[in-house]
Amino acid sequence: MYKDMDRLRCTIVRGGTSKGIFIKSNDLPTEPEMRDKVIRAIFGSPDIRQIDGLGGADTLTSKLAIIGPASRPDADIDYTFAQVGIDTAIVDYKGNCGNISSGVGPFAIDEGMVSITEPITTVRIHQTNTGKIIIANVPVEDGRAKVIGDFSIAGVPGSGALITLDFSDTQGAISGKLLPTGKVIDKVEVDGTEYNISIVDVGNPLVFIAAHELNLKGTELPDQIESNKDLMNRIEQIRGIAAEKLGLVKSRELSATESPYIPFFAIVSPPTSYNTYNKKTVDEKEIDLVSTLLFMLKVHKTYPGTGTVCTGAAAKIPGSVVWNLLSEEAKNKKTIVIGHPAGTIPVEAEAVINGNDLSISRVAIYRTARRIMDGYVYIKKA
Repeated sequence: MYKDMDRLRCTIVRGGTSKGIFIKSNDLPTEPEMRDKVIRAIFGSPDIRQIDGLGGADTLTSKLAIIGPASRPDADIDYTFAQVGIDTAIVDYKGNCGNISSGVGPFAIDEGMVSITEPITTVRIHQTNTGKIIIANVPVEDGRAKVIGDFSIAGVPGSGALITLDFSDTQGAISGKLLPTGKVIDKVEVDGTEYNISIVDVGNPLVFIAAHELNLKGTELPDQIESNKDLMNRIEQIRGIAAEKLGLVKSRELSATESPYIPFFAIVSPPTSYNTYNKKTVDEKEIDLVSTLLFMLKVHKTYPGTGTVCTGAAAKIPGSVVWNLLSEEAKNKKTIVIGHPAGTIPVEAEAVINGNDLSISRVAIYRTARRIMDGYVYIKKA
């Protein structure tokens, strides 16, 4: 069609509070270097505006889902996630995105890639980045994933059909262990100051720290945190230590360039009333804790799905940073409600304790998703 451009079929899907480009695996090159070159061209990276591609110049919209046939017998579909750098040439496959995961089931249903059952179709998703199974329960009507519904999520206008994502199989997603270091609390030192952190790995690995340890209230808005360069540097140093402990980088100094996506970094505090960045009020009676999360060296404007999963799991680990901030009532609740910069998000979490052994028996979140665009993306030929 165009002698100087190639075209690839793709779909833009909003999954939860993120938006991603969905491409079938057989539409991308198989050779890794060429595949990543094509992906960068699709998004228009590296460029701070991603002006020559489909990326939205935001970490929450610079995401890719690669969907293909299941490569294991207990799954219906394979799903590979990539976080695409905006002003860098990185295509990071080290972790997963829970919000983008919520769009995988509906995409597979609408593409005819799985068997359909109404009113709910269960899609077993093999998340290839972590090697884990995510179970999506997707409402279906007239053979298509249902879009209209009365379930709303903070950070997305309006409402949609409720999708339940069961992440119960994702304990030890990256490290193979719920507590990668074997400790509930790790003490780390940065510039002569000691910090208490919990490193937990469910869905994606997270570093949890109490807000007061960073001299924060915990209700600061994203731009207040990002504008404090000394604070951002200190956070990245702590996160770098965790990345090194997780084996993601050989040296903590490399975390910003070699593993900017994971581990996530969560600043948690007790429930308190606050105003969100989009001018809404969250009442302390609505929530069990407040958490602000950083990834890709930025503050997340809402709260990521896998971050929600991991925070719910951390709430069930006695002595963890999250556990220590909860009320006695919250410690015994099945559903924990997290307050974040855009509102609130619930997470189901249950644990089984057998002597000194603890395992997460269930962890699930609720999202909405919808297809926004089908078509072709054109990229310049190399």
